[in-house]
Amino acid sequence: MTDISEDGRTWLLTGPASGYALHLTAADELVHLHWGPRITLADAEALATRPLPGYRPFESPLDGREEYPVEGGPRFVRPALSVRTGERRGTEWRFVSYDTSCDTSRGAPGDRTGDELRLRFADGGLAITLHYRMRGDVLERWVSLRNGGDTPLELLRADAATWTLPDREGWRLSRLHGRWAAESLLDTAPLTYGEQLIGSRRGHTGHQHLPWVALDTDATEERGEVYGCALGWSGSWRITVAQLPDARVQITGGAGYDDSGLLLLAPGESYTTPVFAGLFSDGGFGGASRAWHAYQRAYVIPDADRDRPVLFNSWEATGFDIRAEQQCELARRAAAIGVELFVVDDGWFGTRTSDRAGLGDWTPNPDRFPGGLKPLADQVHALGMGFGIWVEPEMVNPDSALYRAHPEWVQHQSGRERTEFRNQLVLNLARMDVQEYLWERLDALLSGTPVDFVKWDFNRCFTDAGWPGEPYPQRLWVDHVHAFYALLDRLRAAHPGVAFESCSGGGGRIDLGVLGRTDQVWTSDNTDPLDRLAIQHGFSQLHPARVMAAWVTDSPNTQLNGRVSSLRFRFVSAMAGVLGIGGDLGRWSEEELAEAGRWIRLYKEIRPLVQRGELYRLRPPTGGLAAVQYVLGDETVVLAWLQAQRYGEPAPALRLRGLDPTASYECRETGEVHRGAVLLHHGLITGLRGDLDAAVIRLRRI
Repeated sequence: MTDISEDGRTWLLTGPASGYALHLTAADELVHLHWGPRITLADAEALATRPLPGYRPFESPLDGREEYPVEGGPRFVRPALSVRTGERRGTEWRFVSYDTSCDTSRGAPGDRTGDELRLRFADGGLAITLHYRMRGDVLERWVSLRNGGDTPLELLRADAATWTLPDREGWRLSRLHGRWAAESLLDTAPLTYGEQLIGSRRGHTGHQHLPWVALDTDATEERGEVYGCALGWSGSWRITVAQLPDARVQITGGAGYDDSGLLLLAPGESYTTPVFAGLFSDGGFGGASRAWHAYQRAYVIPDADRDRPVLFNSWEATGFDIRAEQQCELARRAAAIGVELFVVDDGWFGTRTSDRAGLGDWTPNPDRFPGGLKPLADQVHALGMGFGIWVEPEMVNPDSALYRAHPEWVQHQSGRERTEFRNQLVLNLARMDVQEYLWERLDALLSGTPVDFVKWDFNRCFTDAGWPGEPYPQRLWVDHVHAFYALLDRLRAAHPGVAFESCSGGGGRIDLGVLGRTDQVWTSDNTDPLDRLAIQHGFSQLHPARVMAAWVTDSPNTQLNGRVSSLRFRFVSAMAGVLGIGGDLGRWSEEELAEAGRWIRLYKEIRPLVQRGELYRLRPPTGGLAAVQYVLGDETVVLAWLQAQRYGEPAPALRLRGLDPTASYECRETGEVHRGAVLLHHGLITGLRGDLDAAVIRLRRI
């Protein structure tokens, strides 16, 4: 809901528990008024009467108070907008108009529908529109720019939004950092004066940071005020958190890592930034997470009301050594234990017998699949499972038919060596001919084979991001992402029954932008169940279990660390998200297969709670007992992991959340072993057995 003052210069956007207000001064300066708990329009108008600070030497009264700071004039903060023409640099904008729309249709970052406020400004021929759309208590913000002049102008920087926090002392900054096989690790530290910058200059979202920050002063898991921001962009990006000299805090974010040039807008051309969404919650970090999850299920994730199936992926079982008959045998074993989706990973196409060849040639290997993929897909369907394949369309091996035919199609700098990572190069997806080639090959693949699922990978970063012959080659950083989105959108429209997973060597491309076009994400290449607890804990700060793919693989974990873990621990760890099986079923004993079948049956029973329920993080995975709880309607499920035990002490009690304190609940532990007693008393679970390393506890209101 948007309330507007009678003079049309104060705007208040209101969600169920939050409000956001801004004001246009008599000097046409757009200033921020409020972000936090709900207020009235009268409150916002009262805030608008407060004068800006008086003159201080070497400081600007606008800094830290402007809604969207531009470059130029009396400003010294990092600008959200930096524009250059042949004559000048900077922006001197004036207010033009505003309007609102009231459309309750479902929207996602990138879909410009819904309740929206638009504020229009102009600087000569440059039209600048600030967009605001409230989705629950999540406020989506973005900016659109159009060159209405008669000469080109260069966008050096065009951030989606600047968020201003209330005046407080003792801010803490939380973020998700990591690397390959150790993504989404939560870090919280005091905010200090100056700028804290996170981002990616790798061409994709990256393993190093998820594009999310949260700030608080004294919040706990379930109490206190938390401010969070998340960017919906799958290319290079930057978020800057700045504590200014007067202690005010601003958060600015958008596409691109530096200010060296984003796009060149010719006359008549336009650019729309990604969405930079913000959330205020007074329910602590847990309440903020549940609000983010609800927002994504309602407005971002396609078909979020459909539960994701249990899948089997062939990679760890076969690597590149793929054959049709071998895949059929794995499919039979997978179907026997209850798997619902069978996915053939890397190695089915071209001359792909290793990572040195074949990328770019998206036709089945005739020696391995003489009849193509359709006979295998038909057999998988006959076993009652869906059929999926792995692709990496944005990459090419130099040893491939595609590269030999079109070496000019890759990103490269003229006269420089072409850098290879994993023996592959990056296709320049900004080129129309590359886009059309990929569309034709992928559309033919999905049309000729009954495919239900595509695992879309991206296994290297940009390094030689050049485009010889292109007048403004740096546009490929933005245009590559737009082309990637357009290709996904086009494929989804042409093949509506196909689901897509975003993968980038694990969690290297996870953000609100790609989640608006995919059904789930591959969280990490690290499938060690103990490591995964910390990765999944961080991931859950922003994203819901509905998209968090997690596999049960072999023990010892030969892919990473050699750790030995029980099948029980591996399953309960993976059941916290979208359950998958990635182990070599051909080597599992009959006892292990039978136990796996029981866990899969249990997961299917609790799947609606895990994938659609509200999450409560009961105990973090910092040692000892860790636990999460999902609540949906009258049902609750708790997943608990005993990571370590000392001195023979029993596992500590778990205090449940989200339950009706006036109701009675039936409580039982479920798993391979049914002995001992688990007791529920005044919201506490006690009696967890120390001899088990994981447990699933189900509760139903009676």
